[in-house]
Amino acid sequence: MKKFLRILLILVGLYLLLLIPLPQYEHELQKPSQTPFVWGQDALWESLETNFMSAKAMPSVTLDSIVQHLTIEADSILAIYEDKKLLPEDDYYGLVERKFFQLAPLIAAQENKTHWYINFYNRVRKKLKFDSRFWDMTNAHSRNTSYRILYGMRATVEEILLQSNEDQFVSTMIVSDEPSITPHADILGIKVHSGDLLVSRGGAEVSAFISRGNDYPGNFSHVALVHIDSKTNKPYFIEAHIEKGVAIATLDEYLSDKKLRFMVMRPRADLAQMMANPMLPHEASLFISEESKTRHIPYDFKMDYYDASAMFCSEVGSYAYKKFGIDLWEFESTISSNGIIDWLNNFGVENFVTQMPSDLEYDPMLSVVGEWRNKDVLFQDHLDNAVMDALISRANKGEKLDYTIWMLPVARVVKGYSFFLNTIGKEGIIPEGMGAVTALKNTDFVARFNKCKLNTVTKTKAFEKENNYLPPYWQMVRMAESSMLK
Repeated sequence: MKKFLRILLILVGLYLLLLIPLPQYEHELQKPSQTPFVWGQDALWESLETNFMSAKAMPSVTLDSIVQHLTIEADSILAIYEDKKLLPEDDYYGLVERKFFQLAPLIAAQENKTHWYINFYNRVRKKLKFDSRFWDMTNAHSRNTSYRILYGMRATVEEILLQSNEDQFVSTMIVSDEPSITPHADILGIKVHSGDLLVSRGGAEVSAFISRGNDYPGNFSHVALVHIDSKTNKPYFIEAHIEKGVAIATLDEYLSDKKLRFMVMRPRADLAQMMANPMLPHEASLFISEESKTRHIPYDFKMDYYDASAMFCSEVGSYAYKKFGIDLWEFESTISSNGIIDWLNNFGVENFVTQMPSDLEYDPMLSVVGEWRNKDVLFQDHLDNAVMDALISRANKGEKLDYTIWMLPVARVVKGYSFFLNTIGKEGIIPEGMGAVTALKNTDFVARFNKCKLNTVTKTKAFEKENNYLPPYWQMVRMAESSMLK
């Protein structure tokens, strides 16, 4: 009995000792002076849904005739300007944006859709990527124009896709065939070359945060650099994972890691560095591939792309290309919202002028080659974004991530065990570089996310049952925001 009491006292003592909080050190956070992009067009979104419902009530012949007339108008506008070099302040992009928004709800309501809207979207973004080569991308107007077109039109296309049947859905879109002589392989219908960058969206809750927690909220949360073996033509993916740091994945491993979407980007063939050495992308991917084999590179929770001792996902590609004279991310990513900064800081982020995956799309040095999205989970992607936008709204109103203090000793024991696993080259339950408190706050974040998501799913199902169509994104955001009030 005495032995049992002695052991019990020791365990209680250890538990109480592990309850003692560590001193909190104030880190100087690198904060931007910018302000987040705001659409501020709720009235427009409502009118688009109203137009969609009106179009659904039209006879098919009448609706098809209206769509045909408007698409001819849109094509004529694009044809006039397609070969002209335009600036962001020219009227063209605003006109194209308005015309596309006008057409989108009508096309979504059509019973027999054509692929016109996809072809038009890809022609417009190909043109913008060309024009932006001559823009000052540090200028707010240039950045906003690029974002409104590339992100706004994608979001519009996906609203149409979500109202499409199985046969009408298009998973793979080819945008441009940027010349490359490096080894290549076919990945889900897209010809991918060694040195290409794949920006993707994962299915984890934190993936939604990375996608949306930005001054320019986007669709992507991860970047991988492709290296294709010149002898076997097998593709490999060099990427930084929170769980294990920088690692190399096979194609099967990459695709099985719950990818909701990805976009293939390639350095422009006319860059001076590329013209001097067309094999540069292959050499850059080989360089980082070999480096990841020779040293352990932990995940960089601070998101400091100036320090290569640890790397986050975007840094893998930028570090590799920088070694060969190409500085990616024409403009740095900025995170300005106080709520987002506070929540990300809970995860260990200290740099809010950095390189976010979604912003790579707007880099004029890169061409968009193609894009793939999974039909079965596209709605899931939009749902997660809506939930995350609702959570961010709460964060910006001062809501904090928290944890149960009584769980701290348990988390510290788990962290100790995880540290041991890391020392023998295995993954721990709590990732390397993440502390016990951070892990507990991550648990709180995941719980909030899933609770809001569960309530939002219930509301989306009720909406679909009542209206016979899926709720548009702006409606889902409202549903998620009302779910957060409970």
